[in-house]
Amino acid sequence: MAGALTFLAIDILGWTENYRLSLAGVAGIIVAIGQTADSFIVYFERIRDELREGRGLVSAVENGWKRAKRTVLASKAVNLLAAVVLYFVAVGNVRGFAFTLGLTAIADLIVVFMFTHPTLQLLARTKFFGEGHPLSGLDPKSLGAVPLYRGAGRFRTPADKPPRWPRSAPRTPAPRLRPNAG
Repeated sequence: MAGALTFLAIDILGWTENYRLSLAGVAGIIVAIGQTADSFIVYFERIRDELREGRGLVSAVENGWKRAKRTVLASKAVNLLAAVVLYFVAVGNVRGFAFTLGLTAIADLIVVFMFTHPTLQLLARTKFFGEGHPLSGLDPKSLGAVPLYRGAGRFRTPADKPPRWPRSAPRTPAPRLRPNAG
């Protein structure tokens, strides 16, 4: 979606404003691809963090969105500020880099807010994703989630939480102190 929106914007600007993509503009698009990927990674990792906490997918999508939205907005604000400053300070082909960088940052914001989040809200309500099918990438067991309520009046304790880093390290239980015998 972000690629299609960027292509459409560049195509329309080419028809109406005689905009041509230079090598520097292509470099701006390549840099923006990485920044677009960052937006999605931030959002999906926030969802996965919420799932690890034991929440259901619908609430994980909403809580993850609240946390990711601030990060994505801050990141895009910095991108846009850098693009605007670079556009007005630079000359020649560097202006093309700054223009395409700003254009793709705006396209990424539109896609994240108007496509990615609503799509995930819909997918969270489907059986395949909502129940955490192992092939969905959202299986609570593979993410190391420990449910809040563990049955028979037992609740998750802070010691039951899986370690966040490194994920591959084995967990060692805390040593238990023995009461004094004397």
